[in-house]
Amino acid sequence: MSDDDAAQTMWQGRYIAAKTQGRWEYVTRTRGIGAAVILAVEDGHVLLVEQYRVPLGRACLELPAGLIGDEDAAERDPLVVARRELEEETGWTAAHLELVGVFASSPGMVGETFTLVKATGLSKISDGGGVSGEEITVHRVPLDGIAAFVAARRDEGMAMDVKLLALLGPGLLG
Repeated sequence: MSDDDAAQTMWQGRYIAAKTQGRWEYVTRTRGIGAAVILAVEDGHVLLVEQYRVPLGRACLELPAGLIGDEDAAERDPLVVARRELEEETGWTAAHLELVGVFASSPGMVGETFTLVKATGLSKISDGGGVSGEEITVHRVPLDGIAAFVAARRDEGMAMDVKLLALLGPGLLG
């Protein structure tokens, strides 16, 4: 791209901005906001959450996650956010958190990235469910039954977050 193709903001809200650059149209997070996604695995099980997602118009099955820097600009540590979100959304806490890496959500149309955090040494401390208004349902799913669990939820009309491919990948390749 040339210097003439500088990004232009077409619309901006509190959390996202719609932009154009050359012939590209895409969406980015505002204010340097990122996301922490938690892969919480223990004793042959993984923690998943389901919640209604307005853009999809239905419930979605996902890994627990939360925004980094959305409410407190000083909160930029993905491990701090991952711990808080794991506890709020699932009611579980982790003895160990490990940074896996930064990944792009949908690089052809969204500038958002997320930091994947692996959580182990899990202990249940509450019912979870998220903060007021989130209405999150928590699922503790055996890893050896993840494909069947996802298929059953899909048959019920639930949407699936692409990050679930991290759990389904080996079965898809074999």
